[in-house]
Amino acid sequence: MLTKVFGSAVFGVEATTITVEVNIDKGVGYHLVGLPDNAIKESNYRIAAALLNNGYKIPGKKITINMAPADLRKEGSAYDLTLALGILTASGQIQSNDLEKYLIMGELSLDGSLQPIKGALPIAIKAREEGFMGFILPKDNAKEAAIVSDLKVYGVENIKEVIDFFDKDEPLERTIVDTRAEFYKKLDFPEFDFSDVKGQESIKRCMEIAAAGGHNIILIGPPGSGKTMLAKRLPSILPPMTLHEALETTKIHSVVGKIKNMGLMSQRPFRSPHHTISDVALVGGGAYPQPGEISLSHNGVLFLDELPEFKRGVLEVMRQPLEDREVTISRARFTVTYPSSFMLVASMNPSPGGYFNDPDAPVTSSPAEMQRYLGKISGPLLDRIDIHIEVTPVPFEKLSEDRKGESSVKIRERVTAARELQTARFKELENVHYNAQMNTKQIREYCQLDEASKLLLKNAMERLNLSARAYDRILKVARTIADLEMSEKVSGPHISEAIQYRSLDREGWLG
Repeated sequence: MLTKVFGSAVFGVEATTITVEVNIDKGVGYHLVGLPDNAIKESNYRIAAALLNNGYKIPGKKITINMAPADLRKEGSAYDLTLALGILTASGQIQSNDLEKYLIMGELSLDGSLQPIKGALPIAIKAREEGFMGFILPKDNAKEAAIVSDLKVYGVENIKEVIDFFDKDEPLERTIVDTRAEFYKKLDFPEFDFSDVKGQESIKRCMEIAAAGGHNIILIGPPGSGKTMLAKRLPSILPPMTLHEALETTKIHSVVGKIKNMGLMSQRPFRSPHHTISDVALVGGGAYPQPGEISLSHNGVLFLDELPEFKRGVLEVMRQPLEDREVTISRARFTVTYPSSFMLVASMNPSPGGYFNDPDAPVTSSPAEMQRYLGKISGPLLDRIDIHIEVTPVPFEKLSEDRKGESSVKIRERVTAARELQTARFKELENVHYNAQMNTKQIREYCQLDEASKLLLKNAMERLNLSARAYDRILKVARTIADLEMSEKVSGPHISEAIQYRSLDREGWLG
């Protein structure tokens, strides 16, 4: 007899419903069709052992299983439970009329217990869209799927529970999550706080501006000057994620299986990949495309420590995602797009030896060595970084002070107020939420200058030999500085402060 069971496949961050058709006929054989990968082809061994250990069996007949749509590549071991229930129903070992009302996913162990799956959240969103009554999946993923309202989510530990639910009407325990309450309960403050930072007032100011406008920033300074310490504290002053951002971020982390038992993410991601990373690991891709580090840091911070140590090719592939805030991975059969709207925070030493223009430095580098070192970072990539700031070592007097610096909570309040101004300003625009996302047309509209400010900017452009893109960056940063002061107009002081944050554009920076 023929039975239909429903599962799901994830492409990019969206899910597609898969119909598993099981037909049992006279004869012998096990035929699995519909472009399954090796993990699915091996499922019959796992299913056979799991059923046997729970008092059921795979019938010794001709079993044909089709995974439709048949031209779509299916991958992973999450279809074990779907296939097992299809076989049991088609062979008459269990009776159920409700099987088609549920979406069922899970990987089986040999004793019938269920292992967690990837992509539970996008699958649950799709299940609700398509009108399924419920979603049955491993217990470890239940909290994540239950974020989706108006869908009954059942987390199970063993295949026997699912069989008894359909065959004997034994109830399953429903997982219920109050998404809003859960989300706001988790909005606590991170472990790293700006009050721990001694001195470095100008750098803290820069970080505040970067956080308020979502600007990319690069910190340049000798070893031990506090670049990494400052970067790690940046997420603590970013405004809290909105519910929409949290859902978007959780979806991406769900696809790579990083959400188990967590439910909704409430902290902005902070990703810090090592400089030996490959371009595929950074941007995403592979034979079966997966999100890379830039997508995992969506709505958060991507920190690249020691920027010139990264392979040049790796840094160059970031240029387009930085501009478009999404990355498209194309393969012969399909194309997937991952969101990648992140804040880039980079740090670097000013020279290979780490010390720059310091007569007492233990290691000095020749100008040629320094040029070669800085040449690893291309001009177009630096152009996409709004704020360049030099970090100097903290003197002993500051380090030994007992006075605590301003806390992250206070800085965050100012940042959030500036972001709220921007949200109100861009409310009519679909893809623009803060200053760093403005395009040229919006910059002209929202960053209008008086004659004195124009002259100031003109002189700076000519003297520093800045590109058109750098001109736009200065205006965006000046707009953010004005927002922090709650000023409607961008004026001279805002422009001159923004010009200061283009260190790497200054002629003779290499001395």
